[in-house]
Amino acid sequence: MTDIFEPEGIYHIYNKANGDEKLFKSDDNYFYFLEKFNTYLGNKVGTLAYCLIPNHYHFLVKVNSDISDEQLVKAFSDFQNSYSKSYNKVFSRNGSLFQRKFKRKKIKSEEYLTRIIIYIHQNPVKHQLTKGPFEWRFSSFQAYLSDRSSKVSRELALEWFGGLEGFRIAHQENVEKYLPEDLLME
Repeated sequence: MTDIFEPEGIYHIYNKANGDEKLFKSDDNYFYFLEKFNTYLGNKVGTLAYCLIPNHYHFLVKVNSDISDEQLVKAFSDFQNSYSKSYNKVFSRNGSLFQRKFKRKKIKSEEYLTRIIIYIHQNPVKHQLTKGPFEWRFSSFQAYLSDRSSKVSRELALEWFGGLEGFRIAHQENVEKYLPEDLLME
C-alpha cells in the first residue's frame, strides 16, 4: 500500500528511468531537473536530502502543513511530466521516461530518518560512481557542509545527527548498516 502524504510528514520519494535508459545525460539535465523540482514542489515541501544519479533519483521531503495528499501527488506528477516532455524534445524521443508514477515511503522514526539520509547520500558510492558522497555534485551532501544559502532544509537533519560534526562522522562510519534491503529500489 502506498503511504498517503500527510501535512508535516517526512517521506522518501524515488523513481527510476524505464529499462536501461538514463534520466540525466549531461550536467545540464541534472540542473534542469532540480530547477523543475523547485518550480513544482519548492513551495509545497521542505527538501531534507536528495541524490540524482544517471538512472534514478531520491528525495527526502517534509510536507508543508497546508498541503494535501492530492495537491502533492499532482505536483509530483506535473514535475515528472514537465521534465519528461522537455527531455523527450531535447533527445528526440517519445514515450514514458519514468518507470512508474513515483514511489513514496513515510519516515516513521528517527532511526529510519538517520538511515535514509545516509542511504541517499551514499547512493553514488553504492553505484560505484564515486568513492565518497562528498565527490558527487548532484546530491544534498555538499549543501550540508557549506555555509552558503541553500534550498535544502538542513536544520532538521542536522538536529538528528547532533550537529554538523555528527553528520560528518555518521557519513564516514561503516555505512553497510544504513543500506537495508527494504530501502533498496534496484
